Amino acid sequence: MEKRKMEKLGVETSLLGFGCMRFPTTAEGKIDEARAEKMLDMAYKAGVNYFDTAYPYHDGASEPFVGKVLNKYDRDSYYLATKLPVWLVEKEEDVRRIFEEQLERLKKDYVDFYLLHALDKERWEKIKSLKIVETCEQLQKEGKIKNLGFSFHDDYEVFEEILTSRNWDFCQIQYNYMDTEEQAGDKGYSLTEKLGVPLVIMEPIRGGSLAGFSEDINAKFQALDGNKSVASYALRWVASHPNVKVVLSGMSTEEQAADNLKTFSDFQPLNRKEWQTIEEVVTTLRARVQNGCTGCAYCMPCPAGVNIPRNFHLWNQYHIYQKYGVVKSGWEGMDEKERPVNCIKCGKCENVCPQHLFIRKNLEQVQKDLEEAREKQ
Repeated sequence: MEKRKMEKLGVETSLLGFGCMRFPTTAEGKIDEARAEKMLDMAYKAGVNYFDTAYPYHDGASEPFVGKVLNKYDRDSYYLATKLPVWLVEKEEDVRRIFEEQLERLKKDYVDFYLLHALDKERWEKIKSLKIVETCEQLQKEGKIKNLGFSFHDDYEVFEEILTSRNWDFCQIQYNYMDTEEQAGDKGYSLTEKLGVPLVIMEPIRGGSLAGFSEDINAKFQALDGNKSVASYALRWVASHPNVKVVLSGMSTEEQAADNLKTFSDFQPLNRKEWQTIEEVVTTLRARVQNGCTGCAYCMPCPAGVNIPRNFHLWNQYHIYQKYGVVKSGWEGMDEKERPVNCIKCGKCENVCPQHLFIRKNLEQVQKDLEEAREKQ
């Protein structure tokens, strides 16, 4: 198993980390414990030593399950990561209470990597006002937290503010070859490298979106090496960045686990031809974008209540990946008032759009395309 040193922390982690958010489940939606334990055992025996869970995963069942399985092994032989659900913190004392609850659920005396979960601008303001970092620092002094970091979901400017606010032990970002300009992105990666903050990566396969494409794109990867999966190239793209110390993969099947272990047990950084092929794939995928909406929201608020930027984002994502599953939760979870069907065609949005988009016409197509995709699923 390929290992990476976090020189700053004096630890060596497996390059592949087991993400404990997507275990196989039973028909009732519960963790299929027999299969999931087999997968964790398989990973551990292959050399994976970084296991990442969180308070809300599997409706709260992930922490207790992972803690129970890992109790079979020497505590010094693996690193356990979990996260503080910042959204549940209402007062300063909640931090210690929730953390102690997590230790009890995990049946552990300490956590190796503790993250402030899914930070954005709003949560960062809450963290500052409730002195959450200060409480975690005290827990760190007590030896209950070994390394303190955060996971992140917002724009680069917010990431820069958080990362430069203190000397973080590590941080976790979403990063893959399609999201280089999303969230922290390439600029965020470069900043962590400059500051010497070790990186853990989530969503390297973008929730499965980069595991397989249309036949023409799959053929580009197969032409490189017919024995390697499409998903393996996404993992290797991330892992070819030197400041990436752990690449998390949320494995749901034994086949996914076996493929990932194969990729990282004989890890090879991407060669020049592979880099070039991925760049070609990215160009092809981005060419499928239906309009140039940048999400600037100059068109908002819409008099009819339509969420124009969100609709265009979902529309473009659907056409890029040509999979309804990529947008299913976003489309079906959208408030009815925000849907394109409510457009009254007043034209106010088009008068202020910096991209000069044909918004009214495009909204009609969004409704048509995504409803047709839903019916076909």
